[in-house]
Amino acid sequence: MCEFCALQASDEEDGGAAGPEKPREKVARTSRNYTGPFRKTPDRLLGMGLIRLYQLTLSGFIGNSCRHIPTCSEYGYESIARHGLWAGGWMTLFRVGRCGPGGTSGLDQVPEILGEDFRWWTPWRYLSLGRKRGCAP
Repeated sequence: MCEFCALQASDEEDGGAAGPEKPREKVARTSRNYTGPFRKTPDRLLGMGLIRLYQLTLSGFIGNSCRHIPTCSEYGYESIARHGLWAGGWMTLFRVGRCGPGGTSGLDQVPEILGEDFRWWTPWRYLSLGRKRGCAP
């Protein structure tokens, strides 16, 4: 759960604005990127290093214009850390493609595990991960 969602949940538990004021706990945050466990293989470290280099150099010039939460670079960092350079790279590429005009917006998390349909020889399947599903009739 992200910090924003955790704050929203704590407000609802407290009874909203009408409830008594409780002191908020400080959440120690070391990085805006994924800090969970992952295998530190050379390809993952290379991909994560390139994204971090982008975040420290070019991201400031481009500006905060991502339509998703987390941002595209944070999504790429986490997807490469969790799923490796090949799968995470395709997921990141398709996510950046969805960020343009006419694309999706909103909360789009990296899946914790990939299904059986996602194989290395079928990279086009990663395109369906961020699509919004319509309501069933």
